Amino acid sequence: MLYKSLTLLAAAATVQSAAVERRQASSSVPQYFQTTPEVFAGPTPTGPAPFLAETNPAPFPSTSYIPNTPLETQVPIAGTPPGGNIFQLFGQLSHYFPNPIGFGVDEYALPSGANITWLNMLSRHGARYPTSGSGATTFGQKVVNATGHFNATGELAFLNGWKNTIAPGANILVPVGKQELFDSGTLHYYEYGHLYPNNGTKIIARSTTQDRMTQSAEYFLAGFFGLQWTQNATLELIIEEDGFNNSLAGYDVCNNSNTAVSAGGDAAQAQWAAIYLANATARLAPLAPGLNLSVTDIYNMQSTCAYETVALGYSEFCDLFTYEEWEGYEYSVDIDFAGDNAFQSPTGRAVGIGYVEEVLARLNHHLITSPTAQVNYTLDGSPSTFPTNQSLYFDFSHDTNIMSILTAFGFTQFAPVLPATHMVPHDLIVSHLEPFGARLDIELIEAPAPVSADRSNASGVYLEGPPTTYIHFILNQRTLPLYKSFPACGTRDDGWCEVGTFLEVQESSYDLSQYEYACFGNYSAVPYGDITDGAPL
Repeated sequence: MLYKSLTLLAAAATVQSAAVERRQASSSVPQYFQTTPEVFAGPTPTGPAPFLAETNPAPFPSTSYIPNTPLETQVPIAGTPPGGNIFQLFGQLSHYFPNPIGFGVDEYALPSGANITWLNMLSRHGARYPTSGSGATTFGQKVVNATGHFNATGELAFLNGWKNTIAPGANILVPVGKQELFDSGTLHYYEYGHLYPNNGTKIIARSTTQDRMTQSAEYFLAGFFGLQWTQNATLELIIEEDGFNNSLAGYDVCNNSNTAVSAGGDAAQAQWAAIYLANATARLAPLAPGLNLSVTDIYNMQSTCAYETVALGYSEFCDLFTYEEWEGYEYSVDIDFAGDNAFQSPTGRAVGIGYVEEVLARLNHHLITSPTAQVNYTLDGSPSTFPTNQSLYFDFSHDTNIMSILTAFGFTQFAPVLPATHMVPHDLIVSHLEPFGARLDIELIEAPAPVSADRSNASGVYLEGPPTTYIHFILNQRTLPLYKSFPACGTRDDGWCEVGTFLEVQESSYDLSQYEYACFGNYSAVPYGDITDGAPL
């Protein structure tokens, strides 16, 4: 069996390699600069077109009619507090929204005389259909397989005729996902368009070969530059496939990140789901005798609500749950990310360290010419594919990868262990960090003199001293206060850090990741919560 598996893998690799060679042979453009035809695109089945004008039940009873824009999000939910919105409690499945509460620091305008001179943006792809084998897909297939063998009543009566409409779709962007990235590109042009030299040169933007990754980058660039974006930027596609070096999908070259040693979050999530969904399971399971709904099924129904909302515009699953149960869902995702991809995972730092090394290389204006974590040093060793003289950098990645990148940088603000038995106040809220279309903007700010850490006195913002350059991290349009994770930066009202200090702090980031041992070492899984620094014990 092992021999057959290896033979199949070798054959698949040969076919894929041949496809790349054929594409290169038909064009003088290198494979990594070609966006069509797609190679290594991953699954690309699409779902049927939505029909929200027919399926939307709005206006809802006792609710003022508000037109959908474009998703229907006015669904009445039991127990919703003033200002509450369950559609911002879907974890990584949330339609993009700016972080509504920030990360614990106020926002300040740029002081007069200071200039933003550099931007490194890292974006997640837009909203998509479920990935192959996801919980929503599994639940949908269970219902379809049981059709005719159960008779649901009450709130679940709709399951008798439910068609699992999104089932054919997998992995690729849904319509609102395309909009998320186009809107992000437009926003970034308003914010940073002045940084584009507009002198006839083209910048290099990077994404991966997966279909949703390629299209997310293209929609963003169309929003930033317009439909003629190919005149302004060249899109570099790094192969996203197991065994290929790719910092934008670092888990593909980190074996242990895909095994049980890095799955502590899954177990903690299941433990918490059994607690917060106990009432929902007792309430809903009896309404579908013959379907044998478990806690896992009930949990997957919540995920189905999120997927149907972005794919079809409305889902009948959403109002099956109370607001408190939706808060429980968000917390379950937070636990999962903490244990699988962040500081409670032994590979939390290692998966993201390759991209951290690339950002540091850009800041220091040097290429990466030797093996370094997941970095594709063939590409990063050449200025034609890894320029270090741009003032604008656009990269596109995945939610878990970006979570690991934040971990690899060392944002310990998100390190506290989240108990799996009850909810606690916390900063690692995945819908605030990694919704669909999430974006991490890293700015360099050049000031004519040191900027006071106390920004309350607008007239005395500058101190005596030489010109000073600061680094500013913005996640989903809110400042990440660097001093909370890096004490050497010093407490500042604006959350900035002197770039020299930040670079000194980051000198140890690679060693802290324990990349080789974390990704390829032989060690045992430990209980969720034992690991607190994103690396093996």
